[in-house]
Amino acid sequence: MKLSDFDYHLPEALIATRPARPRSAARLLVAQGSDITDTQVGNLPDWLRAGDRLVLNDTRVIPARLTGLRRRTGAQGATEARIDVTLLEPQAGGTWTAMVKPLKKLAPGEVVIFNDTFTATLEAKEDGLAHLRFNVAGAEFDAALAEAGAMPLPPYIAARRAADDADKDDYQTVWARHSGAVAAPTASLHFDAALLAALAARGVEFTHVTLHVGAGTFLPVKVEDVTTHKMHAEWGEVTPQAAAEIAATQAAGGRIIPVGTTALRLIESAAAASGAIAPWQGETDIFIYPGFKFHVTDALMTNFHLPKSTLMMLVAALMGQQTLAQIYQHAVSEEYRFFSYGDASLLIPG
Repeated sequence: MKLSDFDYHLPEALIATRPARPRSAARLLVAQGSDITDTQVGNLPDWLRAGDRLVLNDTRVIPARLTGLRRRTGAQGATEARIDVTLLEPQAGGTWTAMVKPLKKLAPGEVVIFNDTFTATLEAKEDGLAHLRFNVAGAEFDAALAEAGAMPLPPYIAARRAADDADKDDYQTVWARHSGAVAAPTASLHFDAALLAALAARGVEFTHVTLHVGAGTFLPVKVEDVTTHKMHAEWGEVTPQAAAEIAATQAAGGRIIPVGTTALRLIESAAAASGAIAPWQGETDIFIYPGFKFHVTDALMTNFHLPKSTLMMLVAALMGQQTLAQIYQHAVSEEYRFFSYGDASLLIPG
């Protein structure tokens, strides 16, 4: 299974840098096997049945991107360097791992100043990452980060424009609850209150799970034999209540439809040991590619993914590589908008 098997040509003009407004106005490609229909996300209830269950990732994206200054005083006077920080995850000892650019301009013990009351000290460097200790913690840290931080937009958007205040709403789901993600579960960004109400009226049910999406979701696959790729780990939880709801829907004959690849990876992780959904908590590095046996997932709502990405491999595992190629060829020819702020697809295996 070669990396080139998951490539496709995407015109740059189709990369979305802003979301559709309202959220549910985004386009929706519905694939039932190889049968493709073009519609809108607002029409999603028409494609679902009473008793179906959508699985929603309720992680909350933190404003993890910070810009500060490192100041030094030497024989030639005072110097400053701009330091860009992207927080990755908190550590047990109270520090954060972070990507720092340029890391070579920051030495252990030096301080990065974000504003008059918010700073971080570099404690160590390890494997190209920084370990930072902030001068505040708890609720005070959350408030300081909310004031100084920006949303960590994906690289393909950040290369085209800077994050702004609109992204603090746009890059967050309407049901976001548990802080910890540094990337959004983007298929969920299409939902608003009106769509949720319409789905509920249709008889569709909802289950919330939590997977804190990490920056590793944007890391490229660097091996030609994709089966040798090592996935990044992300923390997640399927509560006893969530597992019971999913199991009840399965027993009643309803379909389990995760919204987004993050929710799918989590529920399949929770079912990996026994083949049935069960309460689960921990870090998952599950890698789903063609040949994977799905234990829980019946269909998937997801955005359109980067060429040669692990998410393309996941979709191929669900729909088949030939069908995947047809779906993406159709999406490109019909000028769907791609990636995190782009349009969506509802994928129902044949």
